[in-house]
Amino acid sequence: MTIDYLEWGALLLAAAFFALLYYLDRKRHVDFGVRTILALGLGIVVGLAFKGHYTYVAAVGTIYAHVISAVVVPLLIFSITASITNLSSSIRLKNIGLKTVLFLELNTLIASIITLLASIATNIGDGFVYELATDYEAAEVPTFVDTIISLFPQNLASHWADGEVVPIVLFVILVALSYNALAAENAEQVAPFKAFIDAGNRVMGKVVNIVIGFTPYAVLSLVARAVSRNALSDLLPLLSVLVLAYVLCAVQLFLVEGVLLRVIGRLNPIAFFKGIWPAGVVAFTSQSSVGTIPVTVNQLTKKLGVNEDIASFVASLGANLGMPGCAGVWPVLLSVFAVHILGLEYSAAQYAFLVVLAVVVSVGTVGVPGTATITATAVFAAAGLPVEVIVLLSPISSIVDMARTATNVVGAATAATLVAATEEGQLNHEVYGQNLQGKKNDRTIPQQV
Repeated sequence: MTIDYLEWGALLLAAAFFALLYYLDRKRHVDFGVRTILALGLGIVVGLAFKGHYTYVAAVGTIYAHVISAVVVPLLIFSITASITNLSSSIRLKNIGLKTVLFLELNTLIASIITLLASIATNIGDGFVYELATDYEAAEVPTFVDTIISLFPQNLASHWADGEVVPIVLFVILVALSYNALAAENAEQVAPFKAFIDAGNRVMGKVVNIVIGFTPYAVLSLVARAVSRNALSDLLPLLSVLVLAYVLCAVQLFLVEGVLLRVIGRLNPIAFFKGIWPAGVVAFTSQSSVGTIPVTVNQLTKKLGVNEDIASFVASLGANLGMPGCAGVWPVLLSVFAVHILGLEYSAAQYAFLVVLAVVVSVGTVGVPGTATITATAVFAAAGLPVEVIVLLSPISSIVDMARTATNVVGAATAATLVAATEEGQLNHEVYGQNLQGKKNDRTIPQQV
């Protein structure tokens, strides 16, 4: 057997860089985003140093893509069930709960549609040269009728094995709604089920954190393979994804949310943005929707006059449901990018299916760094697109995540404000209007911990 020393040399160099990344994580506690960006540079070094020799190095990225694909379905099962079953104990469930879900999902729907149109108009991904793994086979895109039929569950085991996410999600929603109906009659009778779901949701959240923690190593691996196979100049179009993502998040955050507030809530959007901006800043810097909840609730109640119960409920649910940045903009943008680099011919109905997938997947997400990777993976799996494209864009994703998280948090705050505005007596218009009058509030903004 002939030994390819260059292949082993590439692997040894990559292993040395892996050790460096591990050291920076465990000993120096370097930020995850910084390590991911560093991994991008180190991957370029490996690819340039061992041009054409990437087989062993690429295995790390391939394994990561496989594992993260395996996490998607169980995560969605527990997170979606937990999100919907939490509604059963909410006050004024029928009005507030349904309005909350409606406004959160409306945000994601609009974000997905705008992203789809912008991605197609800019032809994002055109000219990008990237060779997929040899074991990848493009899935045949279904017709419109087949698409509608395939949305509904038939065999959960086969759906799971084939990566068909939507039927599983619809079945999970049915189960969660059934629990709510039974809990309304006798909560103690179904309490063990709820305890199992909540515990499972926490466990899967930990699994996601562990898997996402290996992202820098996978990025180094796949970038090394990409550079080794192609010229470095061929990878520059990735920057167009970064720019477009920020533009789309800005449009969603300021224009879309402003229009929703004006049209549905009949409120001045300028007053809203003045009141909510501290939560947006914390979200942008922390990259955690869940971690921003205390600041979001404080701003909603003290600066915007939203009822405290509504603010707490909607902000908490909005950190796990909807999320226009992570579940709307990013998955659809990457999907269209992948469609273009693969040279697939998508019809209008097939593109619309991507929006449907994004909205369905957004029913249950986790508001922590790495959420967008999970949502994008779920959409890719359902659409038959290669997950490794998502991993390749991870360095850019870590930068975009700041804008995505701010978009998520402001979107949830918009939903809370709209719910309060459309419920009699739940929005203090005098407090809301103080943002336009320039009056100061004695309450201080809680500092990020």
